[in-house]
Amino acid sequence: MMAALAEIDYRASAGRTPWHRASALSKLLLATLVIAGAIAAPTLKVMAVMAVTALVLAVSSGLPLALVAAAAGYPLVFVVVFVWTRWDGTWLTPLMLVLRPVTASLTAAWLTGTTPYPDLFAPISRLLPRRTGDSLFLTYRAVWALLDRADRMWRALRLRGGLAGPARRRLAVAGEGLGLMVVHGFERSRRLYATMLLRGHSGRVCGCRHWAEPSSADLLVAVTAVVVAGLGWFVWRTG
Repeated sequence: MMAALAEIDYRASAGRTPWHRASALSKLLLATLVIAGAIAAPTLKVMAVMAVTALVLAVSSGLPLALVAAAAGYPLVFVVVFVWTRWDGTWLTPLMLVLRPVTASLTAAWLTGTTPYPDLFAPISRLLPRRTGDSLFLTYRAVWALLDRADRMWRALRLRGGLAGPARRRLAVAGEGLGLMVVHGFERSRRLYATMLLRGHSGRVCGCRHWAEPSSADLLVAVTAVVVAGLGWFVWRTG
C-alpha cells in the first residue's frame, strides 16, 4: 500500500503527460463532473460512459497499469457485502453499484497521479475556512511521514522478533509501538511549527504554484469535459 501511494505521489510531480501540464482547477472540475455523473447516472449506459471515461483518464495519466488495476479493484473489497445485501435477483443493480465506486476510484487516481499535492489542495483551501484548509494541507504530508515511520518500525520489529511469541506479548509490543508513534507525531508537529515560524509563517499556508494558471493543456481537459457531458446526455436521451 505504501509503495502504491508513494508511486502516485512521485508520478504527480514527475509525469510529462498533457494532463500534468493542465491546471489543477480544470482537472478538479473534470473529476467532479465524472464522479457526479457516475453518482447520478440513471441508466447503465450512462454509467458505462462515466466508467470508460475514468478508465481512459487513468490509463492515459502515465500511471503504471498495476496501479490502475489496483485503483479499480480496491473498492471491490468494501462493496461486495453492500452489493450482496442490495441484490434484487438481476445483474443490473449489482453492476451499477460496483461501477460507481470503481469510477470514483479511477478518477481519483488520475487526479492525484497528475496533480502535485500543493496544487491539488490550493483550490480546495479557497473553499474552506482557513484553518481547515491549512490543516488538510499539512495533514497530507504528516500522514505520509507517519506511515513511512510506522512501516520502518514494524519492519524492524519483525526482523528482531518483536512480533513473535504469545498473543499477550505481541499486544504489548503493538501498544508500545503505537505510543511511540503518538510521541513521534507530537514531536514532529512541534518541530514543524517551529520551522514554519522561523521561515516567516504568518498564519496562512499557501498551496500556490500554478493551480489556476491556464495553459494549452487545459483545452484538452475542456474538450474532454464537453465530450463526456454531451455523450452522457445523448446516451441518456436515446436510451
